[in-house]
Amino acid sequence: MFQSFAVTARPEQGPPRLAALRKELAQDGLDGFLIPRSDAHQGEYVAPRDERLSWLTGFTGSAGFCAVLPDVAGVFVDGRYRTQVKAQVAQVFTPVPWPEVSLGAWLKDNLPDGGKVGFDPWLHAAGQITNARKDLAGRGIDLVRSPNLVDRVWPDQPAPPMNPVKAHPLEFAGESAASKIDRLAEALTAAGNSAAVITLPDSIMWLLNIRGSDIGYNPVAHGFAILHSDAKVDLFMAQEKLGVSLGDQVRVHEPETFLDAVTALQGAIQVDLGTLPQIVADVLQDKIVDAGDPCALPKACKNPAEIEGSAVAHLRDAVAVIETLCWLDDQNPGSVTETQVVTRLEENRRKDSALQDISFDTIAGTGPNGAIMHYRVTEETDSLLEDGHILVLDSGGQYLDGTTDITRTIAIGEVGDEEKACFTRVLKGMIDMSMLRWPVGLAGRDIEGVARAPLWAAGQDFNHGVGHGVGAYLSVHEGPQRLSKVSHVPLQPGMILSNEPGYYREGAFGIRIENLVVVQQAPTLPGGDAERAMLNWRTLTYVPIDRRLIVPDMLTHAQRDWLNAYHRDVAEKIRPRLGADAQVWLDAATAPI
Repeated sequence: MFQSFAVTARPEQGPPRLAALRKELAQDGLDGFLIPRSDAHQGEYVAPRDERLSWLTGFTGSAGFCAVLPDVAGVFVDGRYRTQVKAQVAQVFTPVPWPEVSLGAWLKDNLPDGGKVGFDPWLHAAGQITNARKDLAGRGIDLVRSPNLVDRVWPDQPAPPMNPVKAHPLEFAGESAASKIDRLAEALTAAGNSAAVITLPDSIMWLLNIRGSDIGYNPVAHGFAILHSDAKVDLFMAQEKLGVSLGDQVRVHEPETFLDAVTALQGAIQVDLGTLPQIVADVLQDKIVDAGDPCALPKACKNPAEIEGSAVAHLRDAVAVIETLCWLDDQNPGSVTETQVVTRLEENRRKDSALQDISFDTIAGTGPNGAIMHYRVTEETDSLLEDGHILVLDSGGQYLDGTTDITRTIAIGEVGDEEKACFTRVLKGMIDMSMLRWPVGLAGRDIEGVARAPLWAAGQDFNHGVGHGVGAYLSVHEGPQRLSKVSHVPLQPGMILSNEPGYYREGAFGIRIENLVVVQQAPTLPGGDAERAMLNWRTLTYVPIDRRLIVPDMLTHAQRDWLNAYHRDVAEKIRPRLGADAQVWLDAATAPI
């Protein structure tokens, strides 16, 4: 199994670890210390060595941080994790709703007499520290660089990952590394920048057409890179990882030499202050040009080979999901557990030789567990799928030709009318987003309300974004594209995103429906403005949506037509690939409404 159901952190482990950390605070003369989720590369995902937040607090979410003071320890989490954090941390930790409550505001309340709060300058982005210092101006609270105090008190901290790197074939990448380096170097020259510092692992993987396995479920390797305007790249990565040829344009160095190389840079240096470690900003100082990671937008706008690879990967992935749903429907309520569903789905995915890994821990939350947005089933939480439950099944695969991410919410036995009404509102929003056309230039924040509107009309909403970017055999969460209230990056053709509205009632049930979609040019409609360029979506995911949870009369004619057409496409594309039993199941699951 790629996925483990072992318990990775327990609330009772937190208090003694917190006490040990506070001893280090006192020893170093600090009034506080910040523990982020991030590592030195500033990506969303981290290796076991860098799971400091989880080790200290027990909170396993993919975003958040902890601020430890002598008498209080705040665990800052966003809306996705408000339910989860309550179950994972001991009472010595105080959950803080973030970003509604900023770090600066919380520190001002809890350090009214001022003080020194330490942070590891490798683990915090320069932009984060700058914003926090602005918020604290005039309050006598200083953020000071410090050795990592968690590392001091973590006796069995894992070693850094040293997994081998492999080449990503051109047939899947769609563009050679040399071509990428040349065109990004030209952009640097045109902007008057002499180099760019790149720390995000998926950016380096994309630029050099390589993949790794330093982080679970993400085909990336740890390293740093400097892209020069003369079309040369300095890669700072452990030599023992590199068993592939990177070409004449790439020079390889040991990671320990990275800061010295940055210090030697001359001219204007392009960076993304949102992902640049503070210690690197300290070295660059006035050479910094905050113009973003040069790989981020080109990586987000997939080329035709990446798009078609992703589309084909989704068709194969749909077979695994549908075969699993067929099996599940043949089981009696109360006879199957969450871990059995996860195991069966992974077994079906493993039948595809192109599968390299799953793309994240499968979320299989039944009944109340479904209300935990990023629920991870363990041996201790494993629950039976009971009559009347609805199951949130969110999963994906990492294939050589693409990354998948799909959520389906499934009826177990006879489900109540309230759950069906909520499900139908979520479906309406998902369909409305799928049908949307919009003018070129709009960002995710401009259109994401379309998927929420049916819930808003009922006085309901959900505390996560409508969608995130997805890589091409890279990270399942990819920026800068998002369908989010805070996303200002214009959507462009080739961007792959998720479309996943949801609804969650704590202690009762959860609902989420997710397809992956890719931005494309929309054809001009009869009577439309010929000169007004428009965009729309191409759907990549083809798996039935549970008709048993739909209240047909709540759908508009257009929504019903979309759903029936979608199910016809599912049947046409996937039925020939299925076994006999699954074909029969699919015929019923895709019948018109």
